[in-house]
Amino acid sequence: MKTPRPAPAPAPAPKPAARKPRRRIGRGSLVLIAALFAASGLVRFGSGFALALDSAEATPAAAETAECVTEPGVMQLYSEVQTRERKLAEREKVLSDRSQAITLAEKRIEARLASLVEAEQNLAQTVTIADKAADEDVTRLVTVYENMKPKDAAPLFSAMSPDFAAGFLSRMRPETSAAVMAALDPKVAYTISVIMAGRNAGAPQN
Repeated sequence: MKTPRPAPAPAPAPKPAARKPRRRIGRGSLVLIAALFAASGLVRFGSGFALALDSAEATPAAAETAECVTEPGVMQLYSEVQTRERKLAEREKVLSDRSQAITLAEKRIEARLASLVEAEQNLAQTVTIADKAADEDVTRLVTVYENMKPKDAAPLFSAMSPDFAAGFLSRMRPETSAAVMAALDPKVAYTISVIMAGRNAGAPQN
C-alpha cells in the first residue's frame, strides 16, 4: 500500500501588484490656479481702478466739452437773441439821441420865446410911448386948429384925407368943428360927416 503523498502545500496567494502612486495634481495645481486667478483679479482691479481715476480726471474736461458743444438750433437761437439785443441797444441809443435833441430844441424854443416876450414888452412900451407922444401931438394940433379962424383952417382940412380930417374934427370943440365944416366944400364936408358918423355907429348907446 502506497503511502499517499502529502498534499502539496497550497501555493501562496500572489501578492497583489503594488499600485503605482498616482501623481496628485490636486493641491499643488489648485494652489497655482488660485494664485493665477488672484493675480488676474489684482490686475483687473488695478486696471479698473486706473480707468476709474482716468474717468474721474477726464470728467471735468468732458463736462466742459459738453457745455461747449451745442446743437445748431440752440446756436441759431442764441445768435438771434444777440441780434435782437444789439438792435434794441441801437434803438435805445437812437431814442436817447432824439430825447437829447428834443430837450435841446425845447430849451432853445423856451429861450427864443423868452426873448420874444421881452421884445414884445419892449415894443409895447415903445408903442405906448409913441402913442402917448402922438396923442400929445394930435392934441396940440387940435388946439392949434381950434385957435385958427374957420375960413383959414378949411383949406387945410380940404387938403387932408377925409379919415385924417375926421379924426381932428371929432376931437375939436363942437362949435369950432361946425364952423370949419361950414367953411369946407359941401362934398368934402359930407364925406367927413359920413366917416365921423360911421365911427360912432358901433359905439354903445348906454
